[in-house]
This record gives sequence, C-alpha cells and structure tokens, in this order.
Amino acid sequence: MIDALTLDQVRTFVVVAESGSFRSGATRLSRVQSAVSHAIANLEAELGVSLFDRTGHRPVLTPEGQALLSNARDVLLRVDAMRARARGMGEGVELELSLIVDVLFPLATVGGALREMRTVYPSVAIRLAVSPLGGPLEGLINRRFTLGIMAGEIFPDPAISRRALAEVQMIAVVAAEHPLGLNAGRVTVASPDLADHLQIVLSDPSQRSEGRDFGVLSPQTCRVSSQDAKHALILAGLGWGRLPEWQVERDLAEGRLVRLPTASLGRDSQLPMEVYLVHRIDEPLGPAARVFGDALARLCGR
Repeated sequence: MIDALTLDQVRTFVVVAESGSFRSGATRLSRVQSAVSHAIANLEAELGVSLFDRTGHRPVLTPEGQALLSNARDVLLRVDAMRARARGMGEGVELELSLIVDVLFPLATVGGALREMRTVYPSVAIRLAVSPLGGPLEGLINRRFTLGIMAGEIFPDPAISRRALAEVQMIAVVAAEHPLGLNAGRVTVASPDLADHLQIVLSDPSQRSEGRDFGVLSPQTCRVSSQDAKHALILAGLGWGRLPEWQVERDLAEGRLVRLPTASLGRDSQLPMEVYLVHRIDEPLGPAARVFGDALARLCGR
C-alpha cells in the first residue's frame, strides 16, 4: 500500500539516485549497504514499480525511477520546509513578515534585503504592499503590517519607532517636448509660471493628509493613485511633477525627461527626502524582521 511509504525510504531513494550506487548511498547515509538495498526494495514493492535497473555494474534509474525522482525530491523539500517552520515557531520566528513600502523607495533594494532574510529564515512567508504618503503609517497603525518604509517627515507619530535608512533625491521633471521642457537650460521658470501648467500629483489612500497638499504648486492638478502612473503621464508630456532620482535617472540621461528650469523646487530642481524603517513601538520586531532591517540598512549604506 502507498500509505505504508516512509520518509526514510524516499530519502534513501533520492540519495542512491544522486550518488550513483548503493554503496555510495550507504556511505552518505552512514548505513550498511544491505540496509540501503533493503529500503529500496521495500519502496519498490510499495510503489509496484522497479526504480533501478540492477543488471549492470551500477544501478541505473529505470524510466519509472526517473519519473518518480522529481516527486521524491519534492516530498523531501516540503517535509524539510515543514520542519524548519516548526523549528522557527519554537524559536519565536515569525510565520510571516508583512511589509508596506513607500512608493518613493526602490523595491529592488527591498528585494535584496528580503533575499538575505530568506537565506536565514527560509520558512518565513512574505506579504508586501506598496503605498504613497500616509499609506505606510496607516498600515502600521491599523496593525495590518509589521514593518513599514516611510519617506519624509510629514506624518510624525509617537507610537511609531523610526530608523533612518537613506536619502531619496526628489527631482522636479517634465517631458523634453513639454513647453516647460523646451525652455530647459535657457529660461528660469518662476512659481507663477509653474501654476500655468498641469501638475501630476499622487493621491493619498489614507486620511492622514485630508485637507492638506504637499508640494502642490499648481491649481491645475491630475491626481493619480500610483507612482508608475505618475511617471507614465509625465513622460507622456501631460504635465510636470516630482519623481525619485532612481526612477528617472535613465530618462534624464537619455533625454526623455529634463529637470524643471526653476529655483522654486530646490537647487537644481532637487530636494532630499529622508527614508525610515518604521514599526509600532508596542510590537517589538521578531528575528526575521530584525535580520531584514539590518540587511536593508547595509544595502542602503552602500
């Protein structure tokens, strides 16, 4: 009966297949060869198929053995993952790392830190969201996320612990073919002139900025719900706006976007914005979150 299969038999099958012989498999398993041969024979009897052709000098996988080897490896992988997860529970390791990231922070850096965390705690699941403005703070306050990455100083909260990570340079840009872009390098644009053109602005999904606007200089606005939409509309020449340097660096280098020719939006149309790793003070971070935070800080410091 298939129900009589044991993990030991499955593991023995995989080790023999990978080592190329019963003798080598026995050495790897620290067993006598007869015990390994017996385990494989029992497994073949349970499955009703021959896994190895034993007619030659060395055992060779049969077509059935080849087909079932991937299943056996998958079984062992899942069992090992379950054991690691159970061990993590006993050590206080989180079952899940939930993270909400400000749209202004590069996800590639977050991915690098998550990869490092997973090498230490492979059983920890990951849940990630991206949100602008008050979204990360709201996610922490409502306990929907354990960790957040917040940009700027506009939403201070005494219940939130902050760890400075890096500066994101925000650059005021416009498409090269936009009327404001055509004057770049020749004419300096004043604030009243910016107000004559459409500004592309991110909407806040939270209620944190209700009744307030941040960095909005034009009465003409196009409000969008995502950073990618803002980037795309500015590239299309619809209007102007601020975008993080990491997102527009290539567009500026290749001439699709230009810096706004104005001194109203920082020197060289650029302003730094501090980015923080944040979490609730009343919810201390677990081992996986701490490893992630340290990895993120190290990557930001490069």
